Amino acid sequence: MENSLIRVVLDILKPHTPALPSFAMYLSDLDGVDGVNITLMEIDKDTENVKVTMEGTDLNYEKIREAVEQYGASIHSVDEVVAGKRLVEEVETHQD
Repeated sequence: MENSLIRVVLDILKPHTPALPSFAMYLSDLDGVDGVNITLMEIDKDTENVKVTMEGTDLNYEKIREAVEQYGASIHSVDEVVAGKRLVEEVETHQD
């Protein structure tokens, strides 16, 4: 197995419709995606700010970005990425 992007956590701004379940299913259909978790962080009159965690064996960030934009949403930031052959969790240190 080659090194690849295996987790990405995104801060995304999206319109209210379509609803979060539809957005999750849409993102989970992308090639290389094994699972999607979406958490609603903030909601206002016209939009929702969501945290999207995607995991898979070979995520393609550019295809994810294009899919998000085609859905009418936008990526505000990339908050976490994990690349390699296996998932490595962040470790808390004394400085944290």
